[in-house]
Amino acid sequence: MTTRRPLLLPLTPLYGAILAMKRQLFRWGWLKQNRLQSPVISVGSVSAGGAGKTPMVLMLAWVFRHRGYAVRILTRGYKRSGRATTRVEPFDDAVWYGDEPVLLAQRSGVPVYEGADRYQAGLMAERSEPSEKLVVHLLDDGFQHRRLARDVDIVLLTKADVEDTLLPAGNLREPLAALADADIVVLREEEADTLRGVVAGVSGAKGTPAIWVVRRSLSLGEGGEVSLPTEPLAFCGIARPENFSKMLAAQGYQPTDILAFPDHHAYNDDDVHRLLELARQVGANGFVTTEKDAVKLTPIMREHLEMVGAIIVARLSVELLNEQESLSQLITMVGRLDRRKH
Repeated sequence: MTTRRPLLLPLTPLYGAILAMKRQLFRWGWLKQNRLQSPVISVGSVSAGGAGKTPMVLMLAWVFRHRGYAVRILTRGYKRSGRATTRVEPFDDAVWYGDEPVLLAQRSGVPVYEGADRYQAGLMAERSEPSEKLVVHLLDDGFQHRRLARDVDIVLLTKADVEDTLLPAGNLREPLAALADADIVVLREEEADTLRGVVAGVSGAKGTPAIWVVRRSLSLGEGGEVSLPTEPLAFCGIARPENFSKMLAAQGYQPTDILAFPDHHAYNDDDVHRLLELARQVGANGFVTTEKDAVKLTPIMREHLEMVGAIIVARLSVELLNEQESLSQLITMVGRLDRRKH
């Protein structure tokens, strides 16, 4: 098991006990859950970042839109500067509104509402975005947000999660036993054979969760409009930067070096100077970064970095294996909910 902060290991049982008590209080109804008018599909994980929730939300938004649903995304806006419950627009300030909400607004084509209280964000969405279509709320990173009742819980699981320990010593926000609360567990194609047994060993009131398998792919640049730098410097501020390096390597794209910032890092002028200096040292002729990082670069920051060369944005997307079967299963779940509530 991975222990990232071994000195905090004695606190892990206490954290686990608090989680277990909180889950039980919700089951007993002593802690209240609020329910929105329209179905809520949560996309979450047991870990603190790095599972790939954002591409999954984007894929589901596309699926439901093209099947005639009106989709609303509800998100927290982790590490944003603003505090209001609000709608996020595609070109809002990613530091103020959060990198993931702005990215979701740019890529999804559906309304995105953020707030620390996702129920209030959902109420705002239902008041502000009436629709004659059947409405579905996609709750981004919602597995731990039990105050908002979910109709379907989709949980992403990775091999790194299985090898990790609970907070505060590790990065797990939930023990693996919490997968019993999931309706669907999503596994990566390259890890599926290893993790199927983990999911099969978990069962709760809902039975054993269904398993979806996804294939992840990375696309570099937009439609080949910009030539890829031959000697790029990679940089990112994500939970698992090693995954970014591996996926670039899998594309046959080998950066001269990679500079990893903290997850959800807000870039400033000092960071740009640091990138420029490292690019000079390693002889880079451009940069490659993630979408989450790119949305936080101001036009001036981009202008300075582009003095070295092009900034290539790596876009991560997912596709379902056995797509027809998996999506039919989900649409059936949601269809039942729609008929019950309308």
